[in-house]
Amino acid sequence: MKIGILQCDDVMESLQSRHGNYPEMIENLLREQQADIEVAVYRVLEGQLPSRLDECDAYITTGSRYGVNDGDGWISELEQWVRQLFDARIPLVGICFGHQLVAKALGGKVVKSDKGWGVGVSFNQVLSPKPWMEPFQSQLDLVVSHQDQVSILPPQAEVLAASSFCPYYLVQYGEHFLTVQGHPEFCKDYSCDLMDARRDRIPANRIREGMASLAAEVDDRLMMRWVMNFYRHALS
Repeated sequence: MKIGILQCDDVMESLQSRHGNYPEMIENLLREQQADIEVAVYRVLEGQLPSRLDECDAYITTGSRYGVNDGDGWISELEQWVRQLFDARIPLVGICFGHQLVAKALGGKVVKSDKGWGVGVSFNQVLSPKPWMEPFQSQLDLVVSHQDQVSILPPQAEVLAASSFCPYYLVQYGEHFLTVQGHPEFCKDYSCDLMDARRDRIPANRIREGMASLAAEVDDRLMMRWVMNFYRHALS
């Protein structure tokens, strides 16, 4: 299986020596699930997209400091490309920024949430079990870092997991698109360092809550197993 990583941002330089960059984080977790995958990275934040939709068997996005409503040219181009990918029924997994971009591209709405920043670990209930959720568990707890949230879903969307903070946390579109607001690729150490680096923009009380939440176990590897299962299901 060849998986294309759609890179929508870089880890800030001050944290790269300790944590690497986003494509490495995603690739490392994917290879834990299937060592022999082939990976291609596309720097979509610089306008680089696959030359053909089927250049890879499946795709996955990174998160991003940018917002889907920023109006940048590369974001508009990625939206259009995502719509074409959906019509071609090629599997895509959207993480955080990608979760929001897919919703917007397919007719939904994304806003800066009045609930403020989501940081640390988010705790979510699985609402709709799927065959690819193997092994199954009824909760999905992942690291998050976001202000924007999907506020209106496209008509094709099915909500699979949610919380009171984020009611559209894990969403499936048809049989070939899956998106999640959380970051399975973020380890808790990176979440801690990222919160520290953003103390100028995240309220102190929210950082205290986020730091305390990092004591919880996270389902990063389970989520990546589900991602690989989802790809196989979509491609079958």
